[in-house]
Amino acid sequence: MTYPLEPKAVSRQSQYLRVMLMGISAFVVNTTEFVPVALLSDIAQDFSISTAKTGSMLTLYAWIVAAMSLPLMLLTGKMERKRLLLGVFVVFVVSHVLSVMAWSFEVLLISRVGIALSHAIFWSITAAITMRIAPEGKQAFALSVLATGTSLAMVLGVPLGRLIGQWFGWRATFAAIGAIAFIVFALQAKLLPTLPSMFEGNIKKVPELLKNPLLVGLYLVCFLVFTAHYTAYAYIEPFMAEVGGITGNKATAILLIFGGAGILGSALFARWGDRYNRALMIGSTVLMLVSLLTLGLTIQSIGLLGGMALIWGAVLMLLLLAVQAKIIMIDMKAQDMVMSMFSGIINLGIGAGALIGGYTVTHLSLSSVGYVGASVACLTLLLMIVMVRRFPALR
Repeated sequence: MTYPLEPKAVSRQSQYLRVMLMGISAFVVNTTEFVPVALLSDIAQDFSISTAKTGSMLTLYAWIVAAMSLPLMLLTGKMERKRLLLGVFVVFVVSHVLSVMAWSFEVLLISRVGIALSHAIFWSITAAITMRIAPEGKQAFALSVLATGTSLAMVLGVPLGRLIGQWFGWRATFAAIGAIAFIVFALQAKLLPTLPSMFEGNIKKVPELLKNPLLVGLYLVCFLVFTAHYTAYAYIEPFMAEVGGITGNKATAILLIFGGAGILGSALFARWGDRYNRALMIGSTVLMLVSLLTLGLTIQSIGLLGGMALIWGAVLMLLLLAVQAKIIMIDMKAQDMVMSMFSGIINLGIGAGALIGGYTVTHLSLSSVGYVGASVACLTLLLMIVMVRRFPALR
Protein backbone atom coordinates (compact mmCIF):
# COMPACT_ATOMS: atom_id res chain seq x y z
CA MET A 1 0.00 0.00 0.00
CA THR A 2 1.29 3.46 -0.89
CA TYR A 3 0.70 6.57 1.16
CA PRO A 4 0.42 10.00 -0.48
CA LEU A 5 2.85 12.71 0.42
CA GLU A 6 1.61 15.82 2.22
CA PRO A 7 0.64 18.77 0.03
CA LYS A 8 3.02 20.99 1.92
CA ALA A 9 6.62 19.83 2.10
CA VAL A 10 8.10 19.51 5.58
CA SER A 11 11.60 18.73 6.77
CA ARG A 12 12.61 15.16 7.49
CA GLN A 13 13.41 16.25 11.04
CA SER A 14 9.78 17.32 11.50
CA GLN A 15 8.58 14.04 10.01
CA TYR A 16 10.73 12.03 12.41
CA LEU A 17 9.43 14.15 15.28
CA ARG A 18 5.86 13.33 14.29
CA VAL A 19 6.66 9.62 14.18
CA MET A 20 8.21 9.80 17.66
CA LEU A 21 5.07 11.57 18.87
CA MET A 22 2.95 8.68 17.64
CA GLY A 23 5.25 6.26 19.48
CA ILE A 24 4.72 8.27 22.68
CA SER A 25 0.97 8.23 22.03
CA ALA A 26 1.07 4.43 21.82
CA PHE A 27 3.06 4.31 25.06
CA VAL A 28 0.44 6.40 26.90
CA VAL A 29 -2.56 4.47 25.58
CA ASN A 30 -1.09 1.04 26.35
CA THR A 31 0.19 2.07 29.77
CA THR A 32 -3.31 2.86 30.97
CA GLU A 33 -4.52 -0.57 29.82
CA PHE A 34 -1.76 -2.48 31.61
CA VAL A 35 -1.15 -0.39 34.74
CA PRO A 36 -4.18 -1.55 36.79
CA VAL A 37 -2.45 -4.94 37.02
CA ALA A 38 0.11 -3.28 39.32
CA LEU A 39 -2.53 -1.40 41.35
CA LEU A 40 -5.21 -4.01 42.02
CA SER A 41 -4.52 -4.41 45.74
CA ASP A 42 -4.47 -0.64 46.37
CA ILE A 43 -7.71 -0.06 44.45
CA ALA A 44 -9.41 -2.98 46.21
CA GLN A 45 -8.35 -1.64 49.61
CA ASP A 46 -9.49 1.89 48.82
CA PHE A 47 -13.01 0.76 47.85
CA SER A 48 -13.14 -2.07 50.44
CA ILE A 49 -13.80 -4.75 47.84
CA SER A 50 -12.11 -8.03 46.93
CA THR A 51 -9.16 -8.27 44.58
CA ALA A 52 -11.21 -10.52 42.30
CA LYS A 53 -13.97 -7.90 41.99
CA THR A 54 -11.35 -5.24 41.28
CA GLY A 55 -10.01 -7.43 38.50
CA SER A 56 -13.35 -7.08 36.72
CA MET A 57 -12.19 -3.65 35.53
CA LEU A 58 -9.61 -5.45 33.39
CA THR A 59 -12.27 -7.70 31.88
CA LEU A 60 -14.65 -4.80 31.22
CA TYR A 61 -11.94 -2.72 29.53
CA ALA A 62 -10.66 -5.54 27.36
CA TRP A 63 -14.09 -6.73 26.24
CA ILE A 64 -15.22 -3.21 25.30
CA VAL A 65 -12.10 -2.85 23.14
CA ALA A 66 -12.77 -6.29 21.64
CA ALA A 67 -16.43 -5.57 20.90
CA MET A 68 -16.03 -2.01 19.64
CA SER A 69 -12.77 -1.99 17.63
CA LEU A 70 -14.31 -3.05 14.32
CA PRO A 71 -17.67 -1.19 14.66
CA LEU A 72 -15.94 2.07 15.64
CA MET A 73 -13.42 1.69 12.82
CA LEU A 74 -16.27 1.38 10.33
CA LEU A 75 -18.29 4.18 11.94
CA THR A 76 -15.38 6.66 11.84
CA GLY A 77 -13.91 5.36 8.59
CA LYS A 78 -14.56 8.53 6.57
CA MET A 79 -13.49 11.09 9.20
CA GLU A 80 -10.36 13.21 8.74
CA ARG A 81 -7.67 11.42 10.75
CA LYS A 82 -6.07 14.26 12.71
CA ARG A 83 -9.44 15.52 13.94
CA LEU A 84 -10.46 11.98 14.88
CA LEU A 85 -7.21 11.38 16.76
CA LEU A 86 -7.61 14.64 18.69
CA GLY A 87 -11.18 13.69 19.57
CA VAL A 88 -9.96 10.33 20.82
CA PHE A 89 -7.47 12.02 23.15
CA VAL A 90 -10.09 14.45 24.47
CA VAL A 91 -12.21 11.47 25.58
CA PHE A 92 -9.06 9.77 26.91
CA VAL A 93 -8.04 12.75 29.08
CA VAL A 94 -11.56 13.48 30.39
CA SER A 95 -12.02 9.82 31.31
CA HIS A 96 -8.78 9.89 33.32
CA VAL A 97 -10.00 12.95 35.20
CA LEU A 98 -13.08 10.91 36.13
CA SER A 99 -10.83 8.01 37.22
CA VAL A 100 -8.97 10.33 39.59
CA MET A 101 -12.22 11.70 41.03
CA ALA A 102 -14.00 8.32 41.22
CA TRP A 103 -16.00 8.23 44.48
CA SER A 104 -17.01 4.60 44.02
CA PHE A 105 -15.80 1.54 42.16
CA GLU A 106 -18.78 1.83 39.79
CA VAL A 107 -17.70 5.35 38.80
CA LEU A 108 -14.17 4.06 38.20
CA LEU A 109 -15.63 1.42 35.88
CA ILE A 110 -17.55 4.12 33.97
CA SER A 111 -14.32 6.08 33.50
CA ARG A 112 -12.63 2.95 32.17
CA VAL A 113 -15.41 2.54 29.59
CA GLY A 114 -14.51 5.95 28.12
CA ILE A 115 -10.82 5.05 28.04
CA ALA A 116 -11.56 1.68 26.41
CA LEU A 117 -13.64 3.30 23.64
CA SER A 118 -10.83 5.75 22.87
CA HIS A 119 -8.35 2.85 22.92
CA ALA A 120 -10.47 0.93 20.37
CA ILE A 121 -10.45 3.81 17.87
CA PHE A 122 -6.81 4.70 18.51
CA TRP A 123 -5.48 1.29 17.49
CA SER A 124 -7.76 1.15 14.45
CA ILE A 125 -6.19 4.26 12.90
CA THR A 126 -2.72 4.65 14.39
CA ALA A 127 -0.65 2.36 12.15
CA ALA A 128 -1.95 4.02 8.97
CA ILE A 129 -1.43 7.53 10.39
CA THR A 130 2.13 6.72 11.45
CA MET A 131 3.04 5.36 8.02
CA ARG A 132 1.56 8.41 6.26
CA ILE A 133 3.53 10.95 8.32
CA ALA A 134 6.82 9.02 8.14
CA PRO A 135 9.71 10.20 5.93
CA GLU A 136 9.68 8.63 2.47
CA GLY A 137 10.99 5.07 2.55
CA LYS A 138 10.82 4.90 6.37
CA GLN A 139 7.44 3.25 6.86
CA ALA A 140 8.96 0.13 8.47
CA PHE A 141 10.93 2.35 10.85
CA ALA A 142 7.73 4.20 11.74
CA LEU A 143 5.93 0.97 12.61
CA SER A 144 8.88 -0.15 14.73
CA VAL A 145 8.66 3.11 16.69
CA LEU A 146 4.97 2.42 17.27
CA ALA A 147 5.77 -1.12 18.43
CA THR A 148 8.51 0.21 20.72
CA GLY A 149 6.02 2.58 22.34
CA THR A 150 3.76 -0.38 23.01
CA SER A 151 6.62 -2.44 24.49
CA LEU A 152 7.78 0.44 26.67
CA ALA A 153 4.32 0.59 28.21
CA MET A 154 5.15 -2.77 29.78
CA VAL A 155 8.82 -1.98 30.41
CA LEU A 156 8.45 1.48 31.94
CA GLY A 157 4.76 2.35 32.13
CA VAL A 158 3.62 -0.41 34.48
CA PRO A 159 6.60 -0.23 36.93
CA LEU A 160 6.53 3.60 36.98
CA GLY A 161 2.77 3.53 37.47
CA ARG A 162 3.25 1.18 40.40
CA LEU A 163 5.94 3.41 41.94
CA ILE A 164 3.73 6.50 41.67
CA GLY A 165 0.89 4.50 43.19
CA GLN A 166 3.10 3.39 46.10
CA TRP A 167 4.27 6.92 46.82
CA PHE A 168 1.15 8.99 46.19
CA GLY A 169 -1.76 6.55 45.82
CA TRP A 170 -3.30 4.84 42.80
CA ARG A 171 -5.26 7.95 41.82
CA ALA A 172 -1.99 9.80 41.26
CA THR A 173 -1.02 7.18 38.67
CA PHE A 174 -4.14 7.88 36.62
CA ALA A 175 -3.62 11.62 37.11
CA ALA A 176 -0.07 11.34 35.72
CA ILE A 177 -1.28 9.38 32.68
CA GLY A 178 -4.01 11.97 32.05
CA ALA A 179 -1.52 14.84 32.34
CA ILE A 180 0.92 13.25 29.89
CA ALA A 181 -1.98 12.50 27.52
CA PHE A 182 -2.99 16.18 27.59
CA ILE A 183 0.56 17.21 26.63
CA VAL A 184 0.51 14.64 23.80
CA PHE A 185 -2.85 16.04 22.66
CA ALA A 186 -1.40 19.57 22.48
CA LEU A 187 1.61 18.36 20.50
CA GLN A 188 -0.62 16.40 18.12
CA ALA A 189 -2.71 19.53 17.49
CA LYS A 190 0.43 21.53 16.70
CA LEU A 191 2.59 19.05 14.79
CA LEU A 192 0.33 16.69 12.86
CA PRO A 193 -0.88 17.63 9.35
CA THR A 194 -4.42 17.30 8.06
CA LEU A 195 -4.89 13.69 6.95
CA PRO A 196 -7.98 12.91 4.86
CA SER A 197 -9.31 9.38 5.38
CA MET A 198 -8.09 6.72 2.95
CA PHE A 199 -10.33 3.99 4.34
CA GLU A 200 -12.29 2.06 1.69
CA GLY A 201 -13.36 -0.96 3.71
CA ASN A 202 -16.84 -2.43 3.89
CA ILE A 203 -18.66 -4.49 6.49
CA LYS A 204 -19.39 -7.07 3.77
CA LYS A 205 -15.69 -8.01 3.81
CA VAL A 206 -15.92 -9.39 7.36
CA PRO A 207 -17.85 -12.61 6.54
CA GLU A 208 -15.42 -13.29 3.70
CA LEU A 209 -12.47 -13.01 6.06
CA LEU A 210 -14.12 -15.24 8.66
CA LYS A 211 -14.55 -17.99 6.07
CA ASN A 212 -10.76 -18.34 5.92
CA PRO A 213 -9.95 -21.31 8.21
CA LEU A 214 -6.29 -20.32 8.63
CA LEU A 215 -7.21 -16.81 9.77
CA VAL A 216 -9.89 -18.07 12.16
CA GLY A 217 -7.47 -20.66 13.55
CA LEU A 218 -4.77 -18.05 14.17
CA TYR A 219 -7.32 -15.78 15.82
CA LEU A 220 -8.29 -18.67 18.11
CA VAL A 221 -4.64 -19.29 18.95
CA CYS A 222 -4.22 -15.63 19.81
CA PHE A 223 -7.36 -15.68 21.96
CA LEU A 224 -6.16 -18.73 23.92
CA VAL A 225 -2.64 -17.30 24.35
CA PHE A 226 -3.90 -14.12 25.99
CA THR A 227 -6.53 -15.98 28.02
CA ALA A 228 -3.79 -18.21 29.44
CA HIS A 229 -1.47 -15.27 30.02
CA TYR A 230 -3.96 -12.97 31.74
CA THR A 231 -5.43 -15.72 33.92
CA ALA A 232 -2.19 -15.45 35.89
CA TYR A 233 -0.75 -12.05 34.92
CA ALA A 234 -3.88 -10.07 35.86
CA TYR A 235 -3.35 -11.15 39.48
CA ILE A 236 0.45 -11.20 39.54
CA GLU A 237 0.71 -8.27 41.96
CA PRO A 238 -1.51 -9.79 44.72
CA PHE A 239 0.00 -13.21 43.89
CA MET A 240 3.50 -11.92 44.62
CA ALA A 241 2.36 -10.15 47.80
CA GLU A 242 0.14 -12.82 49.35
CA VAL A 243 1.70 -16.07 48.12
CA GLY A 244 5.37 -15.09 47.94
CA GLY A 245 5.55 -12.15 50.36
CA ILE A 246 7.14 -10.08 47.56
CA THR A 247 6.13 -6.44 47.87
CA GLY A 248 7.50 -2.93 47.33
CA ASN A 249 10.55 -2.47 45.15
CA LYS A 250 11.07 -6.22 44.66
CA ALA A 251 7.61 -6.59 43.10
CA THR A 252 8.27 -3.53 40.92
CA ALA A 253 11.56 -5.09 39.79
CA ILE A 254 9.76 -8.28 38.69
CA LEU A 255 7.30 -6.23 36.65
CA LEU A 256 10.23 -4.34 35.13
CA ILE A 257 11.95 -7.60 34.16
CA PHE A 258 8.76 -8.91 32.59
CA GLY A 259 8.28 -5.75 30.56
CA GLY A 260 11.93 -5.58 29.50
CA ALA A 261 11.73 -9.17 28.32
CA GLY A 262 9.23 -8.00 25.71
CA ILE A 263 11.99 -5.98 24.03
CA LEU A 264 14.22 -9.07 24.14
CA GLY A 265 11.48 -11.10 22.48
CA SER A 266 11.04 -8.43 19.82
CA ALA A 267 14.79 -8.47 19.08
CA LEU A 268 14.83 -12.27 18.82
CA PHE A 269 11.92 -12.18 16.39
CA ALA A 270 13.64 -9.54 14.26
CA ARG A 271 16.64 -11.87 13.99
CA TRP A 272 14.93 -15.23 13.45
CA GLY A 273 11.26 -14.52 12.67
CA ASP A 274 11.47 -14.87 8.89
CA ARG A 275 13.40 -18.13 8.88
CA TYR A 276 12.00 -19.92 11.94
CA ASN A 277 8.44 -18.65 12.36
CA ARG A 278 6.89 -22.08 12.95
CA ALA A 279 9.57 -23.09 15.46
CA LEU A 280 9.18 -19.80 17.30
CA MET A 281 5.40 -20.23 17.57
CA ILE A 282 5.59 -23.76 18.95
CA GLY A 283 8.68 -23.19 21.11
CA SER A 284 7.26 -20.00 22.61
CA THR A 285 4.00 -21.75 23.49
CA VAL A 286 5.89 -24.57 25.20
CA LEU A 287 7.99 -22.12 27.24
CA MET A 288 4.91 -20.11 28.17
CA LEU A 289 3.26 -23.32 29.38
CA VAL A 290 6.35 -24.15 31.46
CA SER A 291 6.45 -20.61 32.90
CA LEU A 292 2.84 -20.81 34.07
CA LEU A 293 3.29 -24.31 35.49
CA THR A 294 6.34 -23.25 37.53
CA LEU A 295 4.91 -19.93 38.74
CA GLY A 296 3.94 -21.44 42.10
CA LEU A 297 7.43 -22.92 42.55
CA THR A 298 9.51 -19.91 41.52
CA ILE A 299 7.55 -17.55 43.79
CA GLN A 300 9.60 -18.87 46.71
CA SER A 301 12.78 -17.28 45.31
CA ILE A 302 13.09 -13.74 43.96
CA GLY A 303 15.93 -14.89 41.69
CA LEU A 304 13.98 -17.80 40.21
CA LEU A 305 10.90 -15.63 39.82
CA GLY A 306 12.95 -13.00 37.99
CA GLY A 307 14.34 -15.64 35.62
CA MET A 308 10.87 -17.04 34.97
CA ALA A 309 9.50 -13.53 34.33
CA LEU A 310 12.28 -12.96 31.78
CA ILE A 311 11.37 -16.13 29.87
CA TRP A 312 7.62 -15.57 30.18
CA GLY A 313 7.76 -11.98 28.95
CA ALA A 314 10.10 -12.76 26.05
CA VAL A 315 8.14 -15.73 24.70
CA LEU A 316 4.83 -13.87 24.97
CA MET A 317 6.18 -11.13 22.68
CA LEU A 318 7.77 -13.73 20.35
CA LEU A 319 4.50 -15.61 20.08
CA LEU A 320 2.48 -12.46 19.46
CA LEU A 321 4.80 -11.27 16.68
CA ALA A 322 5.04 -14.71 15.06
CA VAL A 323 1.24 -15.04 14.87
CA GLN A 324 0.82 -11.43 13.74
CA ALA A 325 3.35 -11.92 10.93
CA LYS A 326 1.19 -14.75 9.54
CA ILE A 327 -2.15 -12.98 10.04
CA ILE A 328 -1.21 -9.71 8.35
CA MET A 329 -0.20 -11.52 5.13
CA ILE A 330 -3.46 -13.48 4.72
CA ASP A 331 -5.34 -10.72 2.86
CA MET A 332 -3.24 -7.80 1.68
CA LYS A 333 -6.31 -5.83 0.56
CA ALA A 334 -8.00 -5.94 3.96
CA GLN A 335 -5.13 -5.41 6.38
CA ASP A 336 -6.96 -2.67 8.32
CA MET A 337 -9.87 -4.99 9.03
CA VAL A 338 -7.66 -7.98 9.72
CA MET A 339 -5.60 -6.03 12.26
CA SER A 340 -8.65 -4.37 13.81
CA MET A 341 -10.15 -7.81 14.45
CA PHE A 342 -6.74 -9.03 15.63
CA SER A 343 -6.68 -6.26 18.26
CA GLY A 344 -10.22 -7.17 19.25
CA ILE A 345 -9.35 -10.86 19.63
CA ILE A 346 -6.36 -10.01 21.85
CA ASN A 347 -8.56 -7.96 24.15
CA LEU A 348 -11.22 -10.65 24.15
CA GLY A 349 -8.55 -13.02 25.46
CA ILE A 350 -7.35 -10.48 28.03
CA GLY A 351 -10.91 -10.09 29.32
CA ALA A 352 -11.50 -13.84 29.42
CA GLY A 353 -8.21 -14.42 31.24
CA ALA A 354 -8.95 -11.76 33.86
CA LEU A 355 -12.42 -13.26 34.35
CA ILE A 356 -11.10 -16.82 34.71
CA GLY A 357 -8.36 -15.57 37.02
CA GLY A 358 -10.94 -13.79 39.18
CA TYR A 359 -13.06 -16.95 39.34
CA THR A 360 -9.96 -18.95 40.30
CA VAL A 361 -9.06 -16.52 43.09
CA THR A 362 -12.63 -16.56 44.44
CA HIS A 363 -13.48 -20.25 44.19
CA LEU A 364 -10.10 -22.01 44.26
CA SER A 365 -7.12 -20.02 45.52
CA LEU A 366 -4.82 -17.20 44.50
CA SER A 367 -1.97 -19.69 44.33
CA SER A 368 -3.80 -21.68 41.62
CA VAL A 369 -3.85 -18.99 38.91
CA GLY A 370 -0.64 -20.27 37.30
CA TYR A 371 -1.93 -23.83 37.00
CA VAL A 372 -5.28 -22.73 35.55
CA GLY A 373 -3.47 -20.49 33.05
CA ALA A 374 -1.22 -23.44 32.16
CA SER A 375 -4.24 -25.61 31.34
CA VAL A 376 -5.36 -23.01 28.77
CA ALA A 377 -1.79 -22.81 27.42
CA CYS A 378 -1.86 -26.59 26.97
CA LEU A 379 -4.97 -26.25 24.77
CA THR A 380 -3.13 -23.57 22.80
CA LEU A 381 -0.21 -25.89 22.15
CA LEU A 382 -2.47 -28.71 20.97
CA LEU A 383 -4.33 -26.37 18.60
CA MET A 384 -1.09 -25.01 17.22
CA ILE A 385 0.29 -28.49 16.50
CA VAL A 386 -2.94 -29.42 14.67
CA MET A 387 -2.80 -26.20 12.61
CA VAL A 388 0.83 -26.67 11.63
CA ARG A 389 -0.01 -30.15 10.31
CA ARG A 390 -3.10 -28.93 8.43
CA PHE A 391 -1.93 -25.66 6.88
CA PRO A 392 1.16 -25.68 4.63
CA ALA A 393 1.41 -21.88 5.01
CA LEU A 394 2.50 -22.41 8.62
CA ARG A 395 5.28 -24.76 7.57
